[in-house]
Amino acid sequence: MSGNNKSTWKVGIDIGGTFTDVLAINIVDGEIRTAKVSSQTDDPIASIVSAYEAIDVGWATVSDLMHGTTMATNAIVEGNLAPVVLVATEGFRDTIEIGRQNRRELYRLQVTPKLPPLVPENHRIEAIERIGPEGQVLKPLTEDEARRVAGVIDNLNVDTVAIALQHCFVNADHENRLAEQLSGTVKHIALSHRMSPEPREFERTNTTILSAALMPLTAGYLAKLKAGAGDDTNIHLFHSAGGMASVEAVRDRPLTLALSGPAAGVAAAGKISVELGLDNAIGFDMGGTTTDTCVVIDGKVQVGSDQHLAGRPVRQLMVAVESIGAGGGSIARAEGSAVRVGPDSAGSRPGPACYGLGGVVPTVTDANLVLGYLNRERLLGGDIRLSLDSAAAAIKPLADSFGTSVQETALGVYRVANASMARALRRVTVKRGVDARSCSLIAFGGAGPMHAVALAREFGIARVVVPKFSSVFSALGCLTAELSYAEQHTVRMPSTDWDSERLNALCQSMQDRLSAPIVAAGHQADAIKALFIGLIRYAGQSDTVEVPFVLPCDPATLGADFMARHRKLYGFATEEAWQFESLRITVSAPSQSSFADLREAGREKSTAPISVDDCWFDTAGPVSTDRYERGALPVDWEVRGPAIIEDDWSTIVLPPGATAWIDSTGHLIITAGTDA
Repeated sequence: MSGNNKSTWKVGIDIGGTFTDVLAINIVDGEIRTAKVSSQTDDPIASIVSAYEAIDVGWATVSDLMHGTTMATNAIVEGNLAPVVLVATEGFRDTIEIGRQNRRELYRLQVTPKLPPLVPENHRIEAIERIGPEGQVLKPLTEDEARRVAGVIDNLNVDTVAIALQHCFVNADHENRLAEQLSGTVKHIALSHRMSPEPREFERTNTTILSAALMPLTAGYLAKLKAGAGDDTNIHLFHSAGGMASVEAVRDRPLTLALSGPAAGVAAAGKISVELGLDNAIGFDMGGTTTDTCVVIDGKVQVGSDQHLAGRPVRQLMVAVESIGAGGGSIARAEGSAVRVGPDSAGSRPGPACYGLGGVVPTVTDANLVLGYLNRERLLGGDIRLSLDSAAAAIKPLADSFGTSVQETALGVYRVANASMARALRRVTVKRGVDARSCSLIAFGGAGPMHAVALAREFGIARVVVPKFSSVFSALGCLTAELSYAEQHTVRMPSTDWDSERLNALCQSMQDRLSAPIVAAGHQADAIKALFIGLIRYAGQSDTVEVPFVLPCDPATLGADFMARHRKLYGFATEEAWQFESLRITVSAPSQSSFADLREAGREKSTAPISVDDCWFDTAGPVSTDRYERGALPVDWEVRGPAIIEDDWSTIVLPPGATAWIDSTGHLIITAGTDA
């Protein structure tokens, strides 16, 4: 160890599917250390230990650990979930099997089979009780019935239960009484009025089941994490709505970790947008396994409650991220007369063929090395020597099947990967009513900057930003995030029957409840910010419009703001009555770290290229290309394409016609230009 004082490091760690990113700042002298290590997906704690070792930091010297993880997402995708018993209202136990009539693929004549229900029929129990839509008790839950349900569960020998009763989000008495009855014999209990206090019982029930099924996994992981950290390290985990949460909050609601890793990068992209004054931006995070895209509007990360995880609908606040299986490790193969890239990945072990760790199938990273973009003379991350021969050997069978050269095939793989990512960008922008051409593209992740300019050109995006610490950007997002909690609750208040007292009381109670863990973490109550959003619609509309408001809420102002936003989104608005469907509240405490505090280590400045290499940008042949060290570039000095700019873990490709420079804050700004 390097002789640091006890508990002097604040550390951000993001465990991805291929790599674990770490960024640490010393709170005494401001020293910054970064690294990437291979993720050990079967043991996330080992990934954290490896990350600490890579930056020469020990548990005892860490004052704060801010952590993002794909653990919950991987468990859902891989089906690594604990067995669950579902308790539903009598007559509704098969809701999760009936589902919705929506087809997963609208225009496919052969209907795609439904996913099997999350809970098998023999683990679905009906409770004889019923609460009405206004919260009235239509059929009481008797003590005998509660004991009967508990006895059936006891005979099933399952220690995880999800309780999802009708209209519990209006009146939670029956769910709470069942939970109390089960508390002595069942270890993990998820209540739907806490997991998703809204209607749409199919989505609410799925959300509750997934939360319950993750509880044993999350509880074991958090116990190991706290044991390793000891009493001197404050631990916060990044949650899916874009902020940090305490271990206790995550333990009770493990599904909040579902987009933990991607959300950290999204939050950092939002901060960059504010810092650079960008009206609209698209976050583009390409790692080793997946690519995540999101839209940032006026510096605000977009959050939604209707999401899908592994094809299953959930009703929970999450950042609006579009994820696809296209990353640096994505495997390329021939399918008929076309090349397909992903969604399967070589991961970190064995990884792309060029890593020399046993991989033999062609990947996007192998294609980038064959095209000359990656520097084969450089140790990737200080310990991986890239092998051009291995990359070419992996791509050659694919090239032979098409009768093309290895380089032409590599260019095809590069372009197909870009096309897949372009579709994701199109979905995430069109869904939000945003013209991508008005956005700046914020590229990060290990592979994002390598593809960013080509992607920007395809969309007509003029500017690309590759932020400082771009290759560990999600870890940076963890380190600079706010401690925050968010919740959405059904209101259903028509404008013609407005009840200000009811709305204000609900706002205050939700704000007090969500603020409690932030105050417990040591923040002053007067430093906590609250954001109130009404989800409003006209009668008969399916979708709602998000309208921010302040307390006390004035219905006339709220109605005018709703119509203005409706007109902006849909091109029209009417004077007819509207309904306040749901209330969303986010409370947060300011982060103690900011981008301005984080400066990359200074290096001697130079405008001389470190090498000149042949790179392929089209099928016309290789082009002589200057290669620069990012840390050595002077502020505002222009680099004109074709050029490559690189650091230890990230490579920025500037094709002919593109121009780049480092701004005064350390971000790399690129004018995409054209390929004409």
